[in-house]
This record gives sequence, structure tokens and C-alpha cells, in this order.
Amino acid sequence: MVAFHSFCALRPRNDLADKVAAVPYDVVNTAEGRELAKGNPLSLLHVTRPDIDLPDNTDMYADVVYETARKAFDKLIAEGVMQRDKEPCFYAYAQTMQGRRQLGLVGLASASDYWANRIKKHEFTRIDKENDRLRHIETVRAHLGPVFLTYRANAEIDARLAKLTSGKPEVDYVAPDGVRHQVWVIAGKDDIAFLEQAFAKIDSFYIADGHHRAAAASRLGKDQPEDSPRAHFQAVAFPHNQLKILPYNRVVHDLNGMTRDEFMAKLQKLFEIKPLQAAAEPSARHHFSMYLDHQWYALALRPEIKVDESDAVACLDVSILQSNVLGPMLGIDDPRTSQRIDFVGGIRGLGELERRVNEGSAVAFAMFPTSLDELINIADAGKVMPPKSTWFEPKLRSGLVVSVF
Repeated sequence: MVAFHSFCALRPRNDLADKVAAVPYDVVNTAEGRELAKGNPLSLLHVTRPDIDLPDNTDMYADVVYETARKAFDKLIAEGVMQRDKEPCFYAYAQTMQGRRQLGLVGLASASDYWANRIKKHEFTRIDKENDRLRHIETVRAHLGPVFLTYRANAEIDARLAKLTSGKPEVDYVAPDGVRHQVWVIAGKDDIAFLEQAFAKIDSFYIADGHHRAAAASRLGKDQPEDSPRAHFQAVAFPHNQLKILPYNRVVHDLNGMTRDEFMAKLQKLFEIKPLQAAAEPSARHHFSMYLDHQWYALALRPEIKVDESDAVACLDVSILQSNVLGPMLGIDDPRTSQRIDFVGGIRGLGELERRVNEGSAVAFAMFPTSLDELINIADAGKVMPPKSTWFEPKLRSGLVVSVF
């Protein structure tokens, strides 16, 4: 059973929340971060991506990077932009994108649950990225971006959150990307007790996004007593049936020495291939869309190509593509490290795949999205997904609620 607790959050003044809130640090590079924060000294990107305020040749892991983050954070607090709640609260957080709404709860998750695998993972992490996040957290002494968790939907929690969010939110704004963000403060002691007890009956949390943040925060909290502020980290927990995973598409730079016709001949042994009149997403599992030489194709795995549906990882479409096409045909044996492949989040659309191929890459594959059930099954089995298997939208905003220690 998982622990999920209320806490005294540091939050931006309600009238400044839209200025402070920022996209996660790891979805933008330095140039993109500078552009987003341009003319806005309150943007949390000055804290989460301090490189935007440093020379281009700065070592990303240099002392000055973390010191710059701490100074920017201290400035927001000193100027009264960020203010701390006096009593422990939960915080309901709703996001609405293209008419679809997801409502989660911001609270503190437990490092001990992470190490006991009650907070389940589906990705490997890189130690260099963990170390970076750990040092950032320790230097700033805060968890600035929430770990994105999900859990099997619970009717009691759904009903209580619906009631608690029926009134006017404290924060309500639409970001430049069109996503609406709303925050409600849950301060009632009875409501807090109900929610803590309800989550104590949940078997597991699953990390949807933020594996490196969760790993770093849990390293900070390892072997800490449960009453230590370092023993917990900020997270947003959403019921699984409200979330949507977008595909994570693939663009390969070359055909590994093959001509177009040679490549197509090999593909036809595995897939039924039909030309498309226009770009179209794959229609079902084990179907793919491919863009090659200014033409879109629909690829359906041939019936004689057997897939082990009992293997939660092997039956993923990203695994099927890797084990049948990317590895043996195109020579991309390790997609984690190969410089010959790019991964494109589904939010960018099929037009982005066309653009990249038209500008010099060889071939693009549009994937059918991984499902939440597939993610949960893999995490329950103690396995990990291939790299770049899931793309969650909308992205959580950092800075609307911050936990400090």
C-alpha cells in the first residue's frame, strides 16, 4: 500500500502563476528554454534550466549551473513571488487539452515506496542524468517539478476529487500551447484524512513520466526516517483511465547501405504494404505507417509472423519494429545510443516526420500508441520498455506547486 501525504507547498501568487509555471526542464533544450523565458524573469525555467542564463559553452554540470539555479530560486522567494502555505494541504491539478480533461492530486510520495517497488518503473535511467537531478534538488533544496504518477482508478477518490473541484480554482489559466491548467487547494482536515487513507489502500503507483526525477529524489531520501523532509518527493497522481499516451515515432537517417527497392523487398516479407493517398496514423496494434521517398505506406504485420502476446515487452509495437526492422535490416542494434535514429513525440504530428525525411533522413515510422494497460502490465512484471515507448500529453507544469525541504 502506498503513502501519499499533504504538505506545506511553496506556490506562486495566484496572479503570477501563469508567469512562473514552466514546461518540464527535459522537454526543451537551451535555445528553446531561452525563447520560452524571454522577457519573463519570473519563469521557473531560470531555475530548472539555469543554462538559459549562462554562456553557450558552459559545462552543463559545472558548479555555476547549480549556483545560478539556487540564486534564481532564492530571488523568487525573496521578492514574494513564491509563498509558502502555513498548513499542510493537498492540491488538485486539472489539465484540459483539446477537450480532454485529466484531474490529479499533488502530494508527497515516499522514497521508501520507491525502493520497495510500490512505486513501479517501466524505464531504465542513466546515472549521469540521475546525478544531475540529485545535485539540482540538493542545491535548490526543493522538488520543483512533480513526478508524474498514475494508479488504477478508484471510484471513491474520483468522487471526492470531483466534489472538491466543483468550486472556483485558485489558479486557472490557458498556456500558450492551448492547455488549460487549474489548481485547487485542499485544506480541510477531513478531506486530507480521507485522501491519505484512500491512497493507503492503493496497491501501487506507476511512474508515467519523470523516472530520473523519481530516482534522484529517492536516492536523496534513501534510509531517511519517514518523518524526515528528505524522505518524500512531490508527485501528481492521476487515475489511469484519464490519461492518454501518444505515439513515439521513429526517423532513421539512412537505409544501412540498401537501395529503396532492396529495403521494400525485405519489408514485404514481414508486412502487407499498401500505398496511402495521404498521411494517416496506424489504425491498430501491430500496424505501422511509413514515409519513404515522398510516399506514405500502411504496414500490417503478416499473419505468419508470430508475436508472443504473453510477453508484455515483446508484443509491444516498438519491440516488433526494433526486433524485425530497425535492428536486423537497418543495423540499429542499440537505439539508446545510435546516432542514426531520432525519436519524435506524437504531439508533433505526421507532418514533422514528412519534413525530416524530405530534408534528408531516409525513412520514418509512425507508431500505434502504447496503452496504459501495456505500461502497467510491464511494470507489474518488473520489466522495462524499450527506449522512447511512451509520450504523455499534456505535460505537467513545474512551479505551480513546489515542495521544499
